[in-house]
Amino acid sequence: MQPSSQSLDQPILTAMALAYAGYAQRSAAWLEGYARAGGAVHCRSGCFHCCNLPIQVSLAEALLTAAALSTAQMQSMRRRAARVIQNAKSASDWNEYFQTHRAKVGYCPLLDVESGACTAYEVRPARCRDTFSALSSKFCEAGGMERLTRAERVAYNREVKENPATDGVSHYIAPLEELGEPIWEAASDAMRSAWGLEIWGDFWVLTTLTQDAAFMAAVRSGAAAQATRRAKALGLWHLEIVRIEE
Repeated sequence: MQPSSQSLDQPILTAMALAYAGYAQRSAAWLEGYARAGGAVHCRSGCFHCCNLPIQVSLAEALLTAAALSTAQMQSMRRRAARVIQNAKSASDWNEYFQTHRAKVGYCPLLDVESGACTAYEVRPARCRDTFSALSSKFCEAGGMERLTRAERVAYNREVKENPATDGVSHYIAPLEELGEPIWEAASDAMRSAWGLEIWGDFWVLTTLTQDAAFMAAVRSGAAAQATRRAKALGLWHLEIVRIEE
């Protein structure tokens, strides 16, 4: 009897689950100290302004997410992946890709827009875990920054520079992003150990690719060129969207 795909990838799934658990502990400790010092996080349950951002993940993370999704959820991920690839092909630069992703590709299909809840919260990727705002969530809305008047932009820049939780450039909480770096390191180590290569890219595209037996067989054998050909054959390849590092 052939082992299941999930059992083949169990070391990677375990590594990512442990990495996420470690981040949960580190971030909770940091947030507790931040709150004691009078700091405020403007992210609340039901707020989903960031859920139409393009998200980059490792294939290791995508595997963990995919293992928990229903058939219907995976179908919605496939449809989303196709739109991501089309946007990448038509965009003239990163800024156009980014803006079109938010405006037209739209919200993540794992989001329940009515409640504002993620339907795959426990297996969400690192970027969804470490993105928090130190300022009003209005700045996270698509087009929110572009709509600021000159005076509002000056005030925003001043707030960002004065807030010790930011990097001085944007309103996102920098320490929480930095605390997520061990997740990336764990993903890199797990993929190298299991496959001899690393795969990084768009969340929805990689999650969809995990469901293709031929693609995953190539990955598990460390055949980067074969995996690339398979992704191209599936219409799920773009140099800016999928990166295979040998």
